[in-house]
Order: sequence, then C-alpha cells, then structure tokens
Amino acid sequence: MLGAGLLAAGAIAAAVTLWPSGGGTPNGTGSTIAGSPTRTYPMSQAPQTVPAVREHTAARGPGWRPSSGARVVVDDDALADEGRLIAGELKLSYAGRTGARDGDVELSLSGSGDQESYTMTVQNGRVKIAGPGEAGVFYGTRTLKQEVHGGGTAPEGVVRDAPAKPRRGLMLDIARKYFTPGWIEDRIREIGDLKYNEIGLHFSDDQSFRIESSSHPEIVSKEHLTKAEVKKIVDLAASRHITVVPEIDSPGHLGAVIAAHPDLQLRNAAGVPTRGAIDISKPAAAKIVDDLLNEFADVFPGSYWHLGGDEYQALMASNPATAYPQLAAAAKARFGAGAGVADLTTGWLNDRADVMRKHDRTMRAWNDGFYRSSSVPAAKDLEVAYWTGKEIGARQPTEYLDAGRKVINYNDEFLYYVLGEPQTFVYPTGQRIFEQWNPRVLRGTTAVPARYDGQILGGVFAVWCDYATAQTQDQVAAGIRMPLRAMAQKVWDARTPTMSWTQFKQLADRLG
Repeated sequence: MLGAGLLAAGAIAAAVTLWPSGGGTPNGTGSTIAGSPTRTYPMSQAPQTVPAVREHTAARGPGWRPSSGARVVVDDDALADEGRLIAGELKLSYAGRTGARDGDVELSLSGSGDQESYTMTVQNGRVKIAGPGEAGVFYGTRTLKQEVHGGGTAPEGVVRDAPAKPRRGLMLDIARKYFTPGWIEDRIREIGDLKYNEIGLHFSDDQSFRIESSSHPEIVSKEHLTKAEVKKIVDLAASRHITVVPEIDSPGHLGAVIAAHPDLQLRNAAGVPTRGAIDISKPAAAKIVDDLLNEFADVFPGSYWHLGGDEYQALMASNPATAYPQLAAAAKARFGAGAGVADLTTGWLNDRADVMRKHDRTMRAWNDGFYRSSSVPAAKDLEVAYWTGKEIGARQPTEYLDAGRKVINYNDEFLYYVLGEPQTFVYPTGQRIFEQWNPRVLRGTTAVPARYDGQILGGVFAVWCDYATAQTQDQVAAGIRMPLRAMAQKVWDARTPTMSWTQFKQLADRLG
C-alpha cells in the first residue's frame, strides 16, 4: 500500500471491493474465484507521484486508465480550464458540465477547508476529483497525470491530499541573465506539475532592468520582456494556480535605474559613488521607485510582492553616519535627534510597503533588510524571506520568529543555485535537499524548534545569475531539475520520507 514509499507506515487504511466478472480483467490483474460470479483483484498500491500523496485508502479493483470514448466532465463551469487541460494531456475529450459515465474523469467543487486539498476516488471504472477550491482540483489532476504517465493505471481507492506548507516557490533572477519567455513558460509547466504555487521574478538589479516600462522607458535594458510576453507568463501561471511574485529590490541593487539617473546615486562624504545604492535622502529617489511599483502592480495582479531591502551598502560602512552625512541628516530630520541611517533605511522600506499595501499585496523582504540597529520597527505585516546567516551581524531566524514574524525559507545553504558558484556557493543537489533539508532548516543545516513550524510558510528555490554566462538556460533547467523535485516533496509532506534518495530519483526519472 505504500507505493512510492514516501508515506509513514500505518497511514493507509484498506478497503475491499468486488467487481462483476463481465467487465474483463484490465492489465491481467483479475482472477476468478471458483464457484463465484465475481472477480477479485489484488489490493491496490498507493500512487507513485512526486510529490507523494499524503494518504491513500487502498481497495481491490482494476483501477483506471484512459480509454477510447472516455471524457472529462465538470460539475461547475469554474473548472473548465482544469478540465480542458487534463483532457488534452490524457488525450480525452472534454464534455463540460454534464453527468459522468463509465470511463470518465469527473471534476467537482465540493466540501470546505484547505482550498489546495482534494480527494480523488477511483472506483467503478471512473475517476472523481473533488475539492473545495479550484487549486485543489487542479492538484488532483496533476496526481492523475503522473499516475497514468507512460500508459500506467490510476490505482483503485481513495487519495486524500493537501500540502503541508502554503508557499512553494521557484525564484528566477532574470535581471542578471535574460531568460527567454518560452523557457520561463516551460518552468511554469514543470513546477505546476510538481504542485508549486509561486514563481518569483527578480527583474531589476545593478546589471539590468528586464521588463518593458512605460513610466520609465529609459531604464529598460536592450534584452527584456515585453509586457505582452509578461502577460502570457502571468496568464499561463494563473492557469496552473501559480502566482507570479515580482521583485523590484530597493534601496540597494538599483544600478540599472541609476545608470539612467546618475544624480540619484548614493555618494559618500568624499563624493565616491556607492555601487547599486540609491540616495534615499532625495525625494526623487522615492518617486522613481514608487512610479515603478505602481506601474508594475498592474502588470502583476497576484497577491504577493517582494520589496527586496537587502544589502544597502551605506549600512555596511564602519560608521554610516560619518560616511554618509546626508543620510544621517535626513534620518534626524524625519525621526528625531537620536535617529540613524538604519532608521532612515527602515523608513524607506516601510514607505514602499505603504505603496504596495494600497494595491492589496502581501509583502516580503529579505531578512537582512530588517535592521537590528534600527529603532524604527519594520512594518508588522512584512514577511521575512530568510536567505542567509552569513553576513556580519546576522540575526538568527528565531529572532524574527520570536517577534511574531512569518518566515519563508530561502536558505542559501540548500536552496540557492548561484551561477558560477561565486564566494562559498556550490550548486545545490536534490539529494542534499531530500536527505538534510526541511522547511524548519532556515539557516545553515540546523532546524529551528518545532514550535515555530506554524510561522514558517514554506520554501522558495532561488536561481541567481551572478555569472550569467556560466551556464546556458538549458543547463540551468537541467541543474535545477532534481532540486526542484526534492523540495516539492519536502514542502508538500512534512513527514520524513521512507523512500531512499536512489528510489526517489528513479521515480522522478521515470515520471519525466
């Protein structure tokens, strides 16, 4: 009953069903009991999928596989997109809102609770996938697709499934390296089948600004995505219940903006420019960033937004107030005589949060954008994207958790794929993630206590392109393939896998 071998022993209950003898013996699995008109089948095994289903109630029966004349039907027009997609993938016809018959796949909106949960029942020669939300029904179709991959059979019985974590993402640094729209769309299809629900686009940095802008066309790099291309990406993602999470990082990492507006570049007391940093004492700096935030809020209509906030070079000086007197003066003018540069920088982040809050976004910022030395608190609704503990003075994850913050795991020890492997970075492997990482491992290799689990929203696997030419985009796709599958398993099911890495990899390779 354990099938994929990923479920804890005893999690599955068994049921028995007898089938009429007139229905044939699919796959040669049936046998006739002497003196009886019924046919029996072996007890079914749990589906073998990535990620594994959380629970499977086994039963005796032939299971289900696509057959001539089989259809996909729905009980609600809201499921039309999900129905058409799985129908095309399994080479079935889509019949829309009508009653199910033998051989059909029925999609249904029903029940209450987690909108990403679903139940899939394989019984009487039919499949019924039901859930309280469209996303859950979609995930059920992903399970079915994997079950019948390569001519396989969906096993008899009932799957009850739901994710352990609500945020399951891939982030792409498209600022430092141009990725074609088709390549990004392929990643969306890939992660959709793995039940991810976010794709992050870091599209502004020192090197480039990669999306067409009407408010500030002067900052856009030669190689960029048009808004029409972005709309296709956003629409494809939405069809897979994936939210595109944009990031315009500030007040650091703004070199592409500064290149077109050199008067906004931060300079120290000696007049030396500070790479990538905008001078946040200048009102014009806030205006240009807010112009972009407001413009791209319409381009990316999803619920989430990444404000960045990391690595502002002014705060890396031994004495920021002396090195950048204009920032120190602006801090005192705004927050009082005791205020410092960290207070001004936190105020900047809060101001950008105010802009995006008007667009009804849930916002996150990098953990090193929350400054210990600041007496001005970061906005309470900002989520922490925890990526590193390696920087000088880094705070432990528990400091954010003890403060009541919600945290998303971007642990650079496991989840950072940095092109060219600069500094101490090495390409992460699926095996390390599968064997050593879970969402509570926020920093390094040590997990935070289980009492914090509810505040950890999930994980994001990040592709950074520090040395953009170190790999082609096809090499990147190949390099992240198994890490993405390993992380998918760990954010979907919190239990320790009983399947070995070798078994998991063989399954992933078979599924494609």
